[in-house]
Amino acid sequence: MATTDGVSNGMTEPCEVCEMDTLHEVTVQLITEGGEGENARYSREPYRVRECQRCGNRESQRMNNA
Repeated sequence: MATTDGVSNGMTEPCEVCEMDTLHEVTVQLITEGGEGENARYSREPYRVRECQRCGNRESQRMNNA
């Protein structure tokens, strides 16, 4: 479970590379999944993206599985 860090705007979360809870920058990004073509711009999905501030490991998870 993520916790807030009182020192900065980041969140501490478990990092698989560091094998410990580290400070992460967490953002939400819209990523196009539909490939190319005329309707590609309508296939954007929200992803939760987190990056470890210690080792730089970056992971993303789709938020909408409908």
